[in-house]
Amino acid sequence: MKVSMFITCLSDLVYPKVGESIVHLLAKYGVKLDFPAMQTCCGQPAFNSGYWDEARGSAMTLLSAFEDSDFVISPSGSCTSMIHHYYPKLFENDPVNLARANRLVEKTYEFTQFLVQVLGVIDVGAVFPHKVTYHPSCHGSRLLGVKAEPMQLMQHVRGMELLPLPHAEDCCGFGGTFAVKMCDISGAMVSEKSDHVLETEAEVLVGLDMGCLMNIAGNLSFRGKPVKVMHLAELLAEGVKLAHERA
Repeated sequence: MKVSMFITCLSDLVYPKVGESIVHLLAKYGVKLDFPAMQTCCGQPAFNSGYWDEARGSAMTLLSAFEDSDFVISPSGSCTSMIHHYYPKLFENDPVNLARANRLVEKTYEFTQFLVQVLGVIDVGAVFPHKVTYHPSCHGSRLLGVKAEPMQLMQHVRGMELLPLPHAEDCCGFGGTFAVKMCDISGAMVSEKSDHVLETEAEVLVGLDMGCLMNIAGNLSFRGKPVKVMHLAELLAEGVKLAHERA
């Protein structure tokens, strides 16, 4: 299979270790990722701000970048949901590109979806002896329906204590442009989310979207709280490495 990575802006520019972790994890199962260099932003910030022409331009770039890929995987539920739910809307009056958009939708998966649904993997052989709590990001859980997959993967990590996050379904307040346009409300929401994280007494907060994790990590850091924040791919890759060292 020809599997391509859609890295997303935040992971590419700020959190490259997330992409590296996915490469190492999938290599265990014989999956060699390629990385189309022409990929760019999915267009979600422009789309959410009402600039649909600009968003359509970004979307066209992704349609071309992944035209020949059998599968496309992404570490972001938010960006994946942009493709799944809004690319068909962007091209609803353009039959040729609507067909291309629908083909991209059919082969694009969030990272944990691909592991569980396509590869059939729920146990990567990881060891992670820490207390962990999980934040389900809004777009991934609500728009994509990614709920069972991350839980299945985490429940098979040896030595890890998975602690329930109070009011886990509540938004962290990031929401992309929302955090900029409604910063006071966003700040109150992330403070409340951080309070709930601290209630768990977890050592590590894990999630599937670096936007949400960046937002919560910033608030925790501002408050001087030593909670480590990781993408699930990073946790699994680190856990696999530890398992190998112990073996």
